Amino acid sequence: MCVNAAHFTSIDEVYDFVLSYVNVEKGQATEFKLDRMRWMAEELGNPQLGRITAHVAGSKGKGSVAMLIAKALQASGLRTGLYTSPHILSWKERISEAGLDMPDEIILKAADQVFSLVEGRTAESFPGSELPTYFELTTLMGFCAFRLAGFDAQVVEVGLGGRLDSTNIVSPDVCAITPIELEHTQFLGSTIPLIAAEKAGIIKKNVPVCTIQPRPEALDVISDKAKSMDAPCFVVGRDVVFSHIGVDLTGTRCRLEATQTTPPSLRALMIEDSMELRTSLVGSIYAGNMALAALALSQLPIALSAAQMQDGFASASMPARFEIVSRSPFIVLDGAHTPESIRSILSTFLQLAPTPRVLLFACAYDKRHDEMAALLTPHFDAIVITTPGTFKQSMPTAVFESFRKYSTAAILLENTDEAIHRAVSLAKEKGASLLVTGSFYLCAEFTKSKVCSEPNRLSPPEYRRAR
Repeated sequence: MCVNAAHFTSIDEVYDFVLSYVNVEKGQATEFKLDRMRWMAEELGNPQLGRITAHVAGSKGKGSVAMLIAKALQASGLRTGLYTSPHILSWKERISEAGLDMPDEIILKAADQVFSLVEGRTAESFPGSELPTYFELTTLMGFCAFRLAGFDAQVVEVGLGGRLDSTNIVSPDVCAITPIELEHTQFLGSTIPLIAAEKAGIIKKNVPVCTIQPRPEALDVISDKAKSMDAPCFVVGRDVVFSHIGVDLTGTRCRLEATQTTPPSLRALMIEDSMELRTSLVGSIYAGNMALAALALSQLPIALSAAQMQDGFASASMPARFEIVSRSPFIVLDGAHTPESIRSILSTFLQLAPTPRVLLFACAYDKRHDEMAALLTPHFDAIVITTPGTFKQSMPTAVFESFRKYSTAAILLENTDEAIHRAVSLAKEKGASLLVTGSFYLCAEFTKSKVCSEPNRLSPPEYRRAR
């Protein structure tokens, strides 16, 4: 293992270092492959190994499924690392202990280990003669941090796709795949089966895979891949079902029910073949996500009780996932950025948010903004279109034109901070609810903006008490 003297003294220094490498999240191009990632991990002593591991892929909901699994593992007494993306306020959010901050010194030591490996190397020093990427380096630091912390388990969310994603060097005990949508088509393919095949690339020989797939064409691909790998495949809607869904400002609840094919390890947690589940995450999508997380947890080599699973799920929370950040005006942040996820959060927003309603929207250049505009415009009295900050490439004029096709209420303010203040002002003037959506990066900009320091802003502890 390569370990030199300490180099980094702050998280900001680490972030600046990884940002100096190619960043696909910013639209920079690279060739996706795993040989460089495997080589670097090997040089560092394979820090991704040695822990109980759940690997989570999918188009929507994978972050919340990963969080639910991590929280349940934590509730069972296992110290659990959680690796997710993107971050909202700090790069450090990507590398956590079941969603809780890890000590800076551990992250810095992990960063030093990775820096010592890549310091002074040219592209020719790496397999494929290409420098590592921002995401590869961040992923390696996550694994090194989990090793340094002595964690018992880790839950790893795929960044992009699955088959060639940097996280796909883990040796999982279970794989979970959330619903597949058309996304990142320039990288993953232009059809649902092609994208499903990339996501299914995380499936390993003889390792259980759990999935929830409303689209039969996606489920067929995942099932075929599992069969070819001799991997047991468990499906929400077939091997377990959920019902009695309830959504309100306190979160989401549902009843998990066994079927004839429910795995015995999950059935053993139920009383009379059912179990009540709830989470503070708001939205009907989280009922299915809890069912998927429960299936995945049942396949891990751990001792887990029903109460531990229920407590873990109940404690799960995530920024920018139908996050209610203000009472007056009523303001919700959600990073939904596909038509399907917009449809889901819109349903919840219309149910819970008082009228009239204001929308603040921005998305990255490669998103299906015309479809999202068609879904959103009928339900808002005022619409502000902007850029999702400066991190992601965007085409705000094209997005604005999509919204103007459906509503004359849309205005374009390309300066993100100006747009945020205009949207909040409109909500206050109209006594309206405000939905901020289209991009996690827009949600991050909103959270960092000065409007978040106003007296009606809910801090996390205050929000929990209010709910």
